[in-house]
Amino acid sequence: MKKVIFLFLVVMGMCGIANAQQNKMPTPDEIAQKNVEDLDKKLKLNDTQKSVIYRFTFSQAKEQADLMKRQQAGTSREDDVDKFYKLQNETSKNIRNVLKGDQQTEYDKIIEDRLSGKAQKAKNKKKKKGDEVEVESDIKGLLSAPPLEKQKQ
Repeated sequence: MKKVIFLFLVVMGMCGIANAQQNKMPTPDEIAQKNVEDLDKKLKLNDTQKSVIYRFTFSQAKEQADLMKRQQAGTSREDDVDKFYKLQNETSKNIRNVLKGDQQTEYDKIIEDRLSGKAQKAKNKKKKKGDEVEVESDIKGLLSAPPLEKQKQ
């Protein structure tokens, strides 16, 4: 009887560990909500800005989730990666158009920090004091190219 109870507890423990390690992707709604909350803390958004930014980020998160599902299913196409980054750039541009004056410059700094990995390093410092995780990144390919000037002929 003791062996049966012990075996039952071991099996339950293994099931618990398996469920805890299962990667659960946040829903597009959760992603959009978190983005709006983060931007509101840093940019002091009004209600209209929150609503519009939520719609932009929700749409982006929904489309990117579909792309991720396709990739995990093995049915992704070559242009899906380009589409993923184009969505980010379009959303960023649309959000920037909603912001006013100082909010735009602060938003640019936030995006620059995210792309360079500074935002992630700050989060890691808060989580693990003393243990800094090294983030390697090359943001040159992610930054939008400046508009080309007309060449003089």
